[in-house]
Amino acid sequence: MKETQALIQRVRRANSTHQHLDLSVDPALLSLKAGQALLYRPDGDTLQPYLRELWFPVDIDKDTLTVERPISEHYEPGSVVYLTGLIGKPFRFRRTLRNVLLVAHNTAPTPLLMPVQPLVKNHVSVTLLLLGSASEYETDHLPPEVEIIHGDGDFQWPSRVTTVGWADQVFVTVAPEVEMDSFRRVWQLFSELRNDIPSSFLFGVFRPPFPCGIGACESCLVNTRKDAVAACVEGPALDLTELKL
Repeated sequence: MKETQALIQRVRRANSTHQHLDLSVDPALLSLKAGQALLYRPDGDTLQPYLRELWFPVDIDKDTLTVERPISEHYEPGSVVYLTGLIGKPFRFRRTLRNVLLVAHNTAPTPLLMPVQPLVKNHVSVTLLLLGSASEYETDHLPPEVEIIHGDGDFQWPSRVTTVGWADQVFVTVAPEVEMDSFRRVWQLFSELRNDIPSSFLFGVFRPPFPCGIGACESCLVNTRKDAVAACVEGPALDLTELKL
């Protein structure tokens, strides 16, 4: 875990609702893998840990790290931001992988986007399922190989059985304010559409408040079938088969 300063090199529009910030960062942060995140502090005051926000990068290119933020937030090139990382563990993709399903329900799919380009380059089929308000997210900036499916907030979309049965792994992000209820619905849905849900198949990307980022404050504990784990350490992506939902 390291707290660093990053320089905003460029701010560019990704779509009508989100922007991309290209950051010049400490080399230690360039080792970040898909699924890991950073904690952002709006100023350098280390006595204000509860003001941190969770930032998910969407790309790394040489010495530049790109994060996606809502277009409503204002950032200027040349400004300094304060980042702490790395937060959590990478997505646990299977070694033999053909088809990945990424699901965003009533939230932007930002936490799921970083692995998209590498997966496509490795000839893995990627489907992005946008449900509820997530369907408003515009996807023209994503690789054309990605299949985009839209559905409603009640987890209804065309050919549900085919979509779920086709996937080798599934990663889901939901609105943080109703996280556990939404993941419970996801579990119930997949239980209905599949005969069984094997381990390392269905993951929820948890985004509770991460005040410390190292598991010390215990504000992001998630109950598993064995014990409680800190989402900032063992997550953010947690296997839903291992949780008490």
